[in-house]
Amino acid sequence: KGEGLGNRFLAHIREVDAIIHVVRAFRDDDITHVSGQVDPLADVATIETELALADLETTERAVDRTAKAAKTGDKKILQELDYLRKAHEALSQEQGLQALLQDPEAFAVLKPLCLLSAKPVLYVANVSEQDLNGNDQVTHLSVQAQKRQAQVVVVSAAIEQEISEIDADERTSFLEDLGLESSGLDRVIRAGYALLGLQTFFTAGPKEVRAWTVACGATAPQAAGEIHTDFERGFIRAETIAYDDFIQHQGESGAREAGRLRLEGKEYVLSDGDIMHFRFNV
Repeated sequence: KGEGLGNRFLAHIREVDAIIHVVRAFRDDDITHVSGQVDPLADVATIETELALADLETTERAVDRTAKAAKTGDKKILQELDYLRKAHEALSQEQGLQALLQDPEAFAVLKPLCLLSAKPVLYVANVSEQDLNGNDQVTHLSVQAQKRQAQVVVVSAAIEQEISEIDADERTSFLEDLGLESSGLDRVIRAGYALLGLQTFFTAGPKEVRAWTVACGATAPQAAGEIHTDFERGFIRAETIAYDDFIQHQGESGAREAGRLRLEGKEYVLSDGDIMHFRFNV
């Protein structure tokens, strides 16, 4: 216990929405690994065992507490107890909680416990500069990820450091020389957004462009509320330009002249990258 994270950190991460495992998948005799060997699967297992042990304690306490309440014979409480016992058993057998969480009722019972093993995960494999397309260790990690219905993003921290040290106008050609369309950091961010079901919309003026994050499926009023609650409360309509149209026509004026600006109402569901201008009245 405490080998991977240290017990004091477990409570700290209980409130997060997702967990990213960043694991070493490169060999370098000059860089010592804490366990003396490079094995990303073992690194993941250490952390996930740590999380499962913490969840076992949580579910055990929940089972004991609910079992006492279930003595009244209340059917709802008995059902909750059944789900809690199934969760505890799954963790005890190292089966994970993914199958159980597919049941909406079980999900509702377990969600308040903030179980660490129930959080969506993303695996980031840190490889050498020569292995940007992956290696045997990444392949093995991908098999593990499939069991968790998770994704593996391959990055090279060494290359990311180089990217951070060069001018922005040189980065595109640098990435092209490596056969990459985007940096590893950008790929991790996109994977994280997809994992959490998030998307971006923009507000753009003559002097400032800002990006805002909303859940996929958000309506125009909900998006407006991310800027200010008054915008959502007094929402009238949204002037909207698709991202591709905004770029193609070189901004709002060009898109407007080309007839690519749309007026959307309260039922409009945002698309990723929309440029929005909200009209409201309070």
